[in-house]
Order: sequence, then C-alpha cells, then structure tokens
Amino acid sequence: MKLLENKVALVTGGSRGIGAAIVQKLAEQGAKVAFTCRSISEKAESVVNAAEKNGYEVKAYASDASSFAETEQLIKQIIADYGQIDILVNNAGITRDNLLLRMNEQQWDDVMNTNLKSVFNFSKNVMRPMMRARKGSIINITSIIGITGNAGQSNYAASKAGIIGFTKSLAQEMGSRNIRCNAIAPGFIETEMTAALDDDIKKAVIDSTALRRYGSVEEIANVVLFLASDLSSYITGETLTVSGGMR
Repeated sequence: MKLLENKVALVTGGSRGIGAAIVQKLAEQGAKVAFTCRSISEKAESVVNAAEKNGYEVKAYASDASSFAETEQLIKQIIADYGQIDILVNNAGITRDNLLLRMNEQQWDDVMNTNLKSVFNFSKNVMRPMMRARKGSIINITSIIGITGNAGQSNYAASKAGIIGFTKSLAQEMGSRNIRCNAIAPGFIETEMTAALDDDIKKAVIDSTALRRYGSVEEIANVVLFLASDLSSYITGETLTVSGGMR
C-alpha cells in the first residue's frame, strides 16, 4: 500500500520548481493532488500531463494565494470536488530582493502577502474541514534564510521567519484535534530561482555547504512526503532544515 492512499493533498504554488516536485511525489504515493497557480499556464498543464501519464490524479486550480476571499472559495471548490483535504502544503513564494535602503513598500508588501499571508489564508480555510475529520497535516515551506537572514533579502527573511513562528503556534492550537503542523527550511536548491544567481554567489554557497552541492527539488519533496504521511505521526511544531549542512 502506498503511503498516502485515499488521501487528498493541496499544494500551493505547484506549477514549477519545488512545488511541482511535491505534487508529483505526493501523487505517486497515492494521494489525489490539487495544486494552485496564478493562472493555468503551460507549466501548470505540463505538471498535470506528467502526472496523468503515470496514472495519477492531479488537478490545477487558478488562484491568487495572497487573496483571502479567493482562497476561501478555492477551498470550498476543492472540498466539493474531492470531499476532503487531508494534507496542505503551503509552498507559494516569491522574492523581490533589494537592500532595505533601496527597497520600496511594494516590494515588501508583495513578498509578505505571497509568502506569509498566503500561509494564513490557506491554513485558516482548511482548519474546519480538518477539525471535522479530526486529522490533518499542514506543511509550510519556509527557508534557511528565515533562520540565518541574508543581505538584500530582509523582506524574504522576515516572511520566512514569520512562517516558522506561525507553524509553532498552530501546532499548539491544533494538536488536540490530531492536526499536525510542521515546516521545512530548504537551503539552496536547484531551481529557476537559484539558476539566476551569479557564479561567485553559487561558489560561495557550495563552499559553505557541508555536502558541497545544491539540493534537488526531489530531496525537498521526500521530506514533505515524510511529514505528510503517518511515518511522522508524532512530529508537530518542528522546522526541519534541509540544507546539506549549510553554515
């Protein structure tokens, strides 16, 4: 039997990078997977097509993760389509990097709304269905930058640090209902975002990482699978750092 047989999972920001890998990993382990994206783009369709070729049930939903109203309607739609949501992976995120001296209000607000407010939006709206079922796993994708900070990323670091505090608090609130909430803090992972970094920055990252390499999106998806499944049934309120020993 697969680890997520008869489960329904919702992944935000699932059309590319880490999100797309999470969608595929949960689907291959038996979950029916809904994922969100701002629009049903070619990338979103390719994620669905790749899953369907393997016989998995995956569906894309267009939604703005930073909008509470859109999120509320989306959760209602997914419940209508699937009858339940057992797993929520809050993965949607963006960067708007700049030194604070040069950062404008829009750059701050965009990152906070997409990265942090979206976690509130989705967690808030899946709570009642999970409470009725008396079970659930919420997994929030934060970042090593939320722990260490990074010059030029005060907005990103603040949003990701906020996710860690949110995770710990929600775990305490929902534990008595058998709903777990954990976070994953990836280090530098090979994605479109990291591919755009300068070669000097890439070398510095590798030199500061014990395993001397970037991580893969599948390595993050494997940890999501662990936290989504009953293999982690006694783990809640934790942040698992998946950074290759970055220091």
